[in-house]
Amino acid sequence: MAFLDSMSISASALSAERYRMDVIAENMANINTTRGTDGDPYRRRVVVFAEREASVSPFSSLFRKGSSGMGGVRVVDTVEDQSQFKLDYNPTHPDADENGYVRLPNVDVVQEMLDMMAAYRAYEANVTAVNTFKDMAMKTLEIGQ
Repeated sequence: MAFLDSMSISASALSAERYRMDVIAENMANINTTRGTDGDPYRRRVVVFAEREASVSPFSSLFRKGSSGMGGVRVVDTVEDQSQFKLDYNPTHPDADENGYVRLPNVDVVQEMLDMMAAYRAYEANVTAVNTFKDMAMKTLEIGQ
């Protein structure tokens, strides 16, 4: 049972980190978007994670007495970063204000790359965990032969 729980926890982390990388890629793709549907520049989006409740069936609850009850991770929300937009002096730009300044998205390439590397490392760690679980299962089956 704990083996399958471990696989489920790692699978939830893989899914959550993949979504986080998708959002980071969207942020980087919109780094020069000065006008969205609401007329404002693109706002950086950030993924919010939370602990996932362990799914417990009545039968499996008999085996969970000593279990931690952890269920992995889930994506709760994707929120917009409310930090200020960057200003760039470019009076020839179509979105320039009366003073010649263009409001640019609040996306920082360095921060996005750091977030992407962290998400990639977390994804990679969970892939390693899944592969370790798989190897342990194969070794267990070999013992029974």
